[in-house]
Amino acid sequence: MKKRKNNNVQKLIGFEKFTKYGVKTDRSEFVFFHVEPTNISVLSPETVESKIYHLTALLSLEPDLEIIALDSCECFDTNKVYVKKRLQTEQNEAVRKLLQADYDFLDEIQVEMSSARQFMFAVRFRREKDEQIFSTLNRVDKAISEHGFAARRMTKPEIKRMLALYFGTSISGD
Repeated sequence: MKKRKNNNVQKLIGFEKFTKYGVKTDRSEFVFFHVEPTNISVLSPETVESKIYHLTALLSLEPDLEIIALDSCECFDTNKVYVKKRLQTEQNEAVRKLLQADYDFLDEIQVEMSSARQFMFAVRFRREKDEQIFSTLNRVDKAISEHGFAARRMTKPEIKRMLALYFGTSISGD
């Protein structure tokens, strides 16, 4: 029954399988590159302008390159609601203090992580063979590097985590 339910969800979002390079959907195969973000608030205006120029040049050179930006954390609202309910019903003062500390901690890390972002480049393949995909990925990887971006191809666990964040499920990707 569980396997059947998962297949329905997979079918709904068009996911078919993980491939050698990325994710296969009913329409395309996607390969993802995780990009190390740069804190532009500490850079001079000239350096920021240079980064923008390099990104524009990269996108001109690789017009099929797509950019993805995601929050880098999951929401803790369900956990906070649970702890809040426990706080309302708990009689033991020592346990109440611990629950309040847990609630404050969840609130604090959610605020800290809410400004954290992940950036990715995605390359979409429609009907290419493995050799063509490999060749294209090497070319794209080289172009990304030459334009001053630190990026690496994402692994299966990283893609699962990214999809989990995107679809708002658990951070472990389950």
